[in-house]
Amino acid sequence: PVVCRKNEASEAVSFSNNAVQSRKHMEYHSLSSSKADRHMEPFIIDVTPTDVTDFVLSSHEGEEFIMVMEGVMEIRYGKNSYILEEGDSIYYDSIVPHHVHAYEGKAAKILAVIYTPL
Repeated sequence: PVVCRKNEASEAVSFSNNAVQSRKHMEYHSLSSSKADRHMEPFIIDVTPTDVTDFVLSSHEGEEFIMVMEGVMEIRYGKNSYILEEGDSIYYDSIVPHHVHAYEGKAAKILAVIYTPL
C-alpha cells in the first residue's frame, strides 16, 4: 500500500501530452506517485482562476471523480455545465468531452481521482 500523510503530496507534476495548454491553470500534486502499475491516479489539484471562457474540451478513456475541497468549480461535460461547491462531487466517464475550471475567477482546490483502463 501507499500511505500519503498530510502535507506529503508530491511536488507539482506536469504532463507531456497535447492537453498541457488546457491544464496550465491547474497544479497537480500526486498522492500515489510511489505506487507502480496503478490504474487510478489520485491528485490534489490547486486550480487558479483563468480569463478564458472558450474552453477546449478534452476526452480520453477512463473515468474521473472530483470532490471540491475549497472554492467553487465549473465542470463542462458534454453539452452540460455543473457548478460544484465545497463538499460537492462528480463522477463521470472521461470519454465524454469535458473541462474542469475554477468558477467566477476565484481559486479552488479539488481532490481528483482519474482511472485509466489497461
